[in-house]
Amino acid sequence: MAMKRKAAKKKVAKKKVAKKKAARRPAKKKAAAMEMLLVGSKVKAALRSQNVNVSADSAEALNQVVYWYIDQAAKRASANGRKTVRPYDFVVG
Repeated sequence: MAMKRKAAKKKVAKKKVAKKKAARRPAKKKAAAMEMLLVGSKVKAALRSQNVNVSADSAEALNQVVYWYIDQAAKRASANGRKTVRPYDFVVG
């Protein structure tokens, strides 16, 4: 009888551990979603300081622009035979 209780407790303990591990795993992101690189409140504050209204998705659009700049800078560095992105790789023109 005591053996059955121990086995049952182990089984319950294993389920709890599995639930905790599952809770710690980050949810899978959609392929189209990009990780936010910007602080939304800072973006909104900077835009509001220019006396304009800010839509809820403006930070997401700016985030896409930042990803584009990063991509362009990486390509520019690679085209110049470097693996290091330098500040002038971000300058346009």
